[in-house]
Amino acid sequence: MKTRYLLYIFVVLCLLSACGSKQRVVLPADFKGPNELSRLYGIKITPSDNIYLYNEGAKWLGTPHRMGGNTRKGVDCSGFVVIMYQQIYHKKLSRSSADILKKDCKRVSRSRLQEGDLVFFRTGGGSKKVPNHVGIYLKNGRFIHTSTSKGVMVSSLSEPYFTRAWITGGRVK
Repeated sequence: MKTRYLLYIFVVLCLLSACGSKQRVVLPADFKGPNELSRLYGIKITPSDNIYLYNEGAKWLGTPHRMGGNTRKGVDCSGFVVIMYQQIYHKKLSRSSADILKKDCKRVSRSRLQEGDLVFFRTGGGSKKVPNHVGIYLKNGRFIHTSTSKGVMVSSLSEPYFTRAWITGGRVK
């Protein structure tokens, strides 16, 4: 009887303590906080920003450009965006910049861009309305993308090159 009574009290205490306990979140070893991310990106990042977006992007910074690539050994712009969206938002996007805009996004003006929106450009010849370059908008006019010369990097929408090449922003459906 005494053992049964003690077992009952133990179970009740366990259940009560489980209800009030906070679930512990285990972060990856390479997870960076807002201060370190601010230094890496050159913009003030706060806890209210999507820290997972910035952390995942930080893992890719400096990865070289490789046409058709989709690994950290080499990645192109749409491959980078597709991988980031799968990792962060669990969304599957089309593989080319043009198809991402056409099939997966709703157009958004430059003034209404939000963190995680996509930014589309025409960086070469061809139709000025069909993008051949895509990146992910961060904040304060900055976006992360894959440059053919410098690999994965952060740039500003106000750079003359990107101002001329701008097509539209896109919000993934």
